[in-house]
Amino acid sequence: MALFSELGISRNTLKAVEKMGFEEATPIQSETIPLALEGGDLIGQAQTGTGKTAAFGIPMIEKIDVSKDEIQGLIIAPTRELAIQVSEELYKIGAGNRARVLAVYGGQDISRQIRALKKRPHIIVGTPGRLLDHINRKTIRLNTVHTVVLDEADEMLNMGFIEDIESILSSVPDDHQTLLFSATMPDPIRRIAERFMHEPKTVRVKAREMTVPAISQYYVRVPEREKFDTLTRLIDIHTPELAIVFGRTKRRVDELSEALTVRGYTAEGIHGDLTQARRMSVLRKFKEGTIDVLVATDVAARGLDISGVTHVYNFDIPQDPESYVHRIGRTGRAGKEGMAITFVTPREMSYLEVVERTTKKKMERMKAPTVTDALEGQLRTAKEKLYNAASSENLTAYLPLAKEMLEDQTAEDLVAAALKLFVKEPDEKPVTISEERPLPFRKESSYKGKGGSGKRPYNRDGRSGDRRRSGGNSQGGRRKSYSNSKPKNQSK
Repeated sequence: MALFSELGISRNTLKAVEKMGFEEATPIQSETIPLALEGGDLIGQAQTGTGKTAAFGIPMIEKIDVSKDEIQGLIIAPTRELAIQVSEELYKIGAGNRARVLAVYGGQDISRQIRALKKRPHIIVGTPGRLLDHINRKTIRLNTVHTVVLDEADEMLNMGFIEDIESILSSVPDDHQTLLFSATMPDPIRRIAERFMHEPKTVRVKAREMTVPAISQYYVRVPEREKFDTLTRLIDIHTPELAIVFGRTKRRVDELSEALTVRGYTAEGIHGDLTQARRMSVLRKFKEGTIDVLVATDVAARGLDISGVTHVYNFDIPQDPESYVHRIGRTGRAGKEGMAITFVTPREMSYLEVVERTTKKKMERMKAPTVTDALEGQLRTAKEKLYNAASSENLTAYLPLAKEMLEDQTAEDLVAAALKLFVKEPDEKPVTISEERPLPFRKESSYKGKGGSGKRPYNRDGRSGDRRRSGGNSQGGRRKSYSNSKPKNQSK
């Protein structure tokens, strides 16, 4: 692998990348960036999670002329979640150049996006349906675009967006640079390459293999409303030395870390909005053991060198399997055993199957624990601690007082009291966690690299593609919240 400093990028961009914690480029980055900087068209065949965003984002940022208040770069992504993630990473990459980045996607109030467009962004990251909507309204004009990226092209094919993509590309000047990224290359994607690209060079990167046999992998099928109580009960049962909880959005991380603290756990969160100093402070506490639970987004957790993590909890299943591999790789290091538990809502079970195919390992189903299970787990741990202390500690100094206490209390009462002191009883203080949308519905065939039917699969509410009702928020979740105050009444 090459260092970013060896790839010929500007000082400002290099400083931004290093501030993000990256020094060494991934294979797709080291091969793609120099070629893309030359200005020619390029096809990158790589799985999500291999560093594609920086691979196309760095060359795009390098070409942006911030003195021109016009759209110069366009990135088309299949889902709003990916559009948000890409825009956040591009914002960081372009921080030194002061490049303005805007994400537009279905589910967010279009008038809000129109107001943001009046601030003249340099780069637009959008889903096909919402981009076409803006083009038709003439609120987005692409006549000044010099670089176009098609991210996860095969997913856009499977979601039925090919015609939309062709319409969008027809609005871009003929002499633009096109960077197309796709895990597979079905015929419809090849035809787009032939029609809209000029003698593209191809970079292929093999997907990373799963090489973490020391990690026990489980999944819990659980409704969204019951996730948090399930998480706290599992933590009570497992009593992890160090645990990481992964959430899908920054809002999710903030709410989870606050809710865990309310319930009596020492938890803090990290995500992209924190200052570097704050992020490093939280990580130092975690490494020192003053924080038991670290809550993080995927982006914030990249490049973390943390040893001693015993448990990883995927509060939200990641959208792509490579992120799953990256997440659970935080545990089971240096030959030690680790445990990874993934929460899956009933509507997201197809994503679990994709992860299992990628890792070539079936996850074992774990039943969602009850309050009684959590208390029993705590008692087992307390019992082990007492047994270990009784057999390994020098108790001579304590025996006289112990005998004196036995004159006033029964042995059973004293042992029960000792157990109670060790046990963190299940806490049911009310907390509020905002409900997130499930990941976009996708047909089983959409993960196998085959051509799609050309029809958009329907979302849970019957609407197709990414054209969802207004009223979402910038994190991609619903504004609806739920309270975890009475677990017994949470079943749907």
